[in-house]
Amino acid sequence: MHIRPIKASDDKLLALAIRSVLIEMGVPKTGTAYEDKELDFMFETYSVSRAIYYIVYEGESILGGAGIAPLKEGDPSVCELQKMYFTSQARGKGLGHQMIKKCLDFAKTNDFELCYIETMPNMKAAQKLYKKMGFEYIDHPMGNTGHGSCPIWMTKTIV
Repeated sequence: MHIRPIKASDDKLLALAIRSVLIEMGVPKTGTAYEDKELDFMFETYSVSRAIYYIVYEGESILGGAGIAPLKEGDPSVCELQKMYFTSQARGKGLGHQMIKKCLDFAKTNDFELCYIETMPNMKAAQKLYKKMGFEYIDHPMGNTGHGSCPIWMTKTIV
């Protein structure tokens, strides 16, 4: 399995992979990444200043990804770790750790000071990883992500 920045040709397979993970995890289709319009146009979405999206792939298969972008309607020093999802084939192989590190390294080089993430209560393995990587729970959402169905919020100071 390999990691690289997203290409325009990845959009369709990436959207399928992310939506399949969301369905598998029982995530509501409204108020989550499932209904995000940009999910079908990820290359374009992350082709802006201070944003990047990495994919995990093997051969021609896209197995997931993760991105960093400025927090929508948030402080310019805050970024959001976004759309970090992996198919079952990619889980348990240390890719989440690698992706978070790559994303946080990118955030640091782009002068972000705080990283925010939202997740679901049933995504216990993800929360365990976020905590291991230094994220801490907070008691309120930040920015305007449109993900009203995601009630778990975490942040990490970028050093």
